Amino acid sequence: MFTTAIILPYIDPIALNIGFIDIHWYGLSYLCGILLGWLYLKSKFVSSCIGDSKSIILSLSDLIPWIVFGILLGGRVGYVLIYNPIYFIGNPIEIFKVWNGGMSFHGGLLGIIIAIYFYVKKNNRSFFAFMDLIAISAPIGIFFGRLSNFINTELIGTYSDLPWSVIYPNDSVSRHPSQIYEALLEGLILFLLLAYLSKRNKILHNKGMASAIFLILYGTFRIFLELFRLPDQHIGYILANKLTMGMIVSIPMILVGLILYKNIKKNE
Repeated sequence: MFTTAIILPYIDPIALNIGFIDIHWYGLSYLCGILLGWLYLKSKFVSSCIGDSKSIILSLSDLIPWIVFGILLGGRVGYVLIYNPIYFIGNPIEIFKVWNGGMSFHGGLLGIIIAIYFYVKKNNRSFFAFMDLIAISAPIGIFFGRLSNFINTELIGTYSDLPWSVIYPNDSVSRHPSQIYEALLEGLILFLLLAYLSKRNKILHNKGMASAIFLILYGTFRIFLELFRLPDQHIGYILANKLTMGMIVSIPMILVGLILYKNIKKNE
């Protein structure tokens, strides 16, 4: 049958092999996200938006190991508990095989929040000053993370006959390139929106505002994009062939963001 879908070639999930060390696309995506996020936060743009910026930027250098630990631990634990607890109870050694995939964004976000909380408590710093900077730079990491999902043919899309639909390796059905949708909407577009608001409306002056907007927009985008993505096979749809686990865990993000936004506006 004739199709206009793009037939994707197989791409090895191992990006580089150095001796007996395999570097996976996942690892490169985290590295690019953290490095470029750090460079962005060091830029003159961010420095012009907030007071005490030099001190905060210097503190971010010390915070990076905390963030990395929070992402990895929170992302993995979140995936294990939210998406496949029964499997991992029976196969506990698989929990540590992060290179095989299986990281939860929501778990990683919670891990970052907890890591930053303990960091600022230890160093007597402002919690939301750091959370806001993470909020405006996080879409960079999300962008690269979704690209690695695409390369690894994970989180594949639902059926589509659109001209830009794709056929993944070892598949015969044309699908939405859902990972690319997410890279663009949750990554690039969310980044540009937050950058615009940071520069135009100076939301970084209002502690917590960037965090609130990030939670609202990401949660909304994620719920919308779940419509184009197949749910995890072992979970399936939760309700009426529409509601997915990704939607369910995104709802609290939006609610927390709205509450935070309302409280900030109330205290202006």
